[in-house]
Amino acid sequence: MRMQALVRAIYPPQCLCCEALVEQDFALCGACWRDMPFVTGLACDTCGLPLPGVEDDGARIQCDDCLRTPRPWARGRAVAAYGGNARRMVLQLKHADRLDLARPLGDWMARAAAPILTPDMIIAPVPLHWFRLLRRRANQSALLGARIAQVTGLPHIPDLLLRARHTPSQEGRGRDARFRNLSGALRAHPRRIAQAQGRHVLLVDDVMTSGATLAAGAETLKAAGVAEVSVLVVARVSQGGP
Repeated sequence: MRMQALVRAIYPPQCLCCEALVEQDFALCGACWRDMPFVTGLACDTCGLPLPGVEDDGARIQCDDCLRTPRPWARGRAVAAYGGNARRMVLQLKHADRLDLARPLGDWMARAAAPILTPDMIIAPVPLHWFRLLRRRANQSALLGARIAQVTGLPHIPDLLLRARHTPSQEGRGRDARFRNLSGALRAHPRRIAQAQGRHVLLVDDVMTSGATLAAGAETLKAAGVAEVSVLVVARVSQGGP
């Protein structure tokens, strides 16, 4: 305890975003918390997009995007809207080697997913192609999935899905181009998929924009014998967003 107190005295806890002093590790200061667009009210039951209105217990509500584009997964949740500190933290985890952010983001994801978790669920991340993995050094979705599994006690199969080919970035592409870009890009791991057949898989990614990546993953898993897929992301981009 003395050593721990000494370490905290030398290295006091800092805000995850601005490095201001905070009371505990892996926390946000008040200002950064206010700039974190958490989904706290009514949200789409399929993708987690925050919606105007008041929650109606028991009623399943879908956003216009999910009504217009039927999803190959059952239910979905998002921690936050894509903006403010949610966007900042996602980009730092993905591109700035802030691997420490996987812990608080994974904790928030586990809480957001609580209403859709089932005892038979398997957690699986959206995969990266090996070439992109070399450049980034880590798959941010796999790091998030590992933390969610640790918090929930559910099994995690980080390579249940494989990226069969290197795809260009989705950034700047329209909806149709995003779906075309992912066509045939994913496949189920031949030595892992037996563990998930007939089970419910929670597919984890950092951001959902059009849903093309998650749709490709869900369709691949269901074609390989998975009974049902739900999805979980850190942030949901609203229609017309980046």
